[in-house]
Amino acid sequence: MQTAIGVDLGGSHVTAGIVGEDGSILGQHEHDLEQTDFATVIDALESVVGKALGQAGKAAAIGIGSPGNVDPATGIVRYSPNLGWEDAPLGPALAKRLRIPVVVGNDARCATLGEYTFGTGMETRDFALLTIGTGIGGGIVSAGELLVGHQFGAGEFGHHQIRPRDGFVCGCGKIGCFEAQASGTGLIRHALALASSFPRSALLDVARESFSSKKIRKAAQAGDGHARAAWENFAADLALGLANLIAFANPQRIALGGGVSSAGDFMLEAVRARVDELTTMVPRGTTEIAIAKLGNDAGQVGAATMAFRGGLTTHAR
Repeated sequence: MQTAIGVDLGGSHVTAGIVGEDGSILGQHEHDLEQTDFATVIDALESVVGKALGQAGKAAAIGIGSPGNVDPATGIVRYSPNLGWEDAPLGPALAKRLRIPVVVGNDARCATLGEYTFGTGMETRDFALLTIGTGIGGGIVSAGELLVGHQFGAGEFGHHQIRPRDGFVCGCGKIGCFEAQASGTGLIRHALALASSFPRSALLDVARESFSSKKIRKAAQAGDGHARAAWENFAADLALGLANLIAFANPQRIALGGGVSSAGDFMLEAVRARVDELTTMVPRGTTEIAIAKLGNDAGQVGAATMAFRGGLTTHAR
């Protein structure tokens, strides 16, 4: 079976997977990043991808999912605030070192391609993935084609505003972005915003740096009043963003991935009815909302799929 190397590049960690044409992961190699300057990351990629290539023996190409705005035609990361890069020639630099074709795309779009091709998106033509973690990323598939946009920014729905007057300040500088309200960070901020109303809350007994979305979610599932109130506000904002996504793209299925999606049915139960209430111009109940299947492997699988195709879209040159 032919293989490709799928690379998931993050701000603190890089994983290179050996991926078969059927989406199976045949091996993985990981490397922690202590610094994200371009030279350091290229050295790390050469090392970890080299190990994957050594195990694979032979690979068709390398696909890299990188944070930021990426030009998939050139492999240049035009802008990545997470990495602190501008116009970084990621694809050309790694291809020169390893002497094998390298294709680069946005990490969230790669994850969408992986989930669409081999995960929750299978057997659909119109699909969307939301990765809900520290922030919100994702992508949209329309009529079987992954949307990349005029300037490669399609799918950045984490930065559409849902609470522009009274919301939290987003990392992008705007107020009330979907990401600011309905990410894991947003759940924490909802809990902190309600703290004064729950002075005896057990959630407040932990140090602020130990306050996590997972702890809040588990406390909400256990019936803690403070956590439940925060979860309800979080779920309301998540449902609002999902309803907007349905209005934007009308997908058949939306998959929820990322760390917060580990809540599983607890999350689905909190948002499905709310989304139906907010859906107007599309028949209610016709958009499925499900938990993504590939988990943390979606980025590697999608990057490798991109490598097999020669680009993020089926029309890649």
